[in-house]
Amino acid sequence: MRSDNSVLPGCSGCNNEAELHALRVALEMACQAGARRLVLRGDSDVAIRYVRGPDSTQISRLVVRVAEARDWLQRFEDVQLVWIPRHRNTGADRLSRQALGLPEVPDHVARRRRRPR
Repeated sequence: MRSDNSVLPGCSGCNNEAELHALRVALEMACQAGARRLVLRGDSDVAIRYVRGPDSTQISRLVVRVAEARDWLQRFEDVQLVWIPRHRNTGADRLSRQALGLPEVPDHVARRRRRPR
């Protein structure tokens, strides 16, 4: 395993870059643990769409992250990348906010849906 658990270089970038990095690390860890088949669920629509394809980006930093994740996909017999809307993934959102030292979002706010415009 390439043990790259560090923060992204320079601590700059966007959330999409961080989510693509996290996806790549998850794939790397699953491979290292001996997984051959994998179902990976995440609430980053961009990361899932870019890695699963056919969507793509022209942002060079993201292109690199997508390529890294796709390279790791090749090491599995079968991988399913499943997008879970954030409002249906409150447990993961709570853990990520806790890890970042952010306050919890009250349940009534987390469940609020946006109205169509």
